[in-house]
Amino acid sequence: MDDRKRIQEDIVQFYESVKDVKDAAGIVELATRYCKDAEFYLKKNDYVTAFGCINYAHGLIDAVKKLGEG
Repeated sequence: MDDRKRIQEDIVQFYESVKDVKDAAGIVELATRYCKDAEFYLKKNDYVTAFGCINYAHGLIDAVKKLGEG
């Protein structure tokens, strides 16, 4: 799988994952901004930065979900 396709799939996964987060609106907003940054850098073919941004977005949402379990 090429880098562009992988990042696009990660972006789609983010939007699916963020639907499950009910609380922590500030964190969701920040994570969504990182996702939007990933989309921006993907359009510029800057795959390294896009990949970093989408990983930050996923990490924030995963952390919120993990805290909700505890």
